[in-house]
Amino acid sequence: MTSLADFTLPRLDGTPQPLSAYAGKVVLVVNTASQCGHTPQYQGLEALWRQYGDRGLVVLGFPCNQFGAQEPGAADEIAQFCEVNFGVSFPLFGKLEVNGPGESPLYGWLKQAEPGDVEWNFAKFLVGRDGQVVARFSPDTQPADLARDITAAL
Repeated sequence: MTSLADFTLPRLDGTPQPLSAYAGKVVLVVNTASQCGHTPQYQGLEALWRQYGDRGLVVLGFPCNQFGAQEPGAADEIAQFCEVNFGVSFPLFGKLEVNGPGESPLYGWLKQAEPGDVEWNFAKFLVGRDGQVVARFSPDTQPADLARDITAAL
């Protein structure tokens, strides 16, 4: 059975990151964008990371330019934007596609567990300590509203 640990993706700086580094953690996978109406959710995601990180939560951000071209920047621009505007310190990865023929295998796996195309930026998948998808949340779901599910998974 495939698990989160089976994937390796490039970090924002291009360095390959085996997701096995997060084995045994609860992981929140989010497709992000810098010019979206949901972009302020970066602040809430960072708050979750800081609040629950020492208990085993990891937030992983995956920039995506598929929805309204709302993530047009290069990797260094994305990193600077997230740090300056929202103090993001959780891991950010290279841009990827979440739907269609260029879909990342990670997102294909996530959507196999929780079917349906990703509808927009800031869709969220919660992965349990066993590396399997626990829940999926819409882009409209605010990060603070995930606290109960995160606590249960921890």
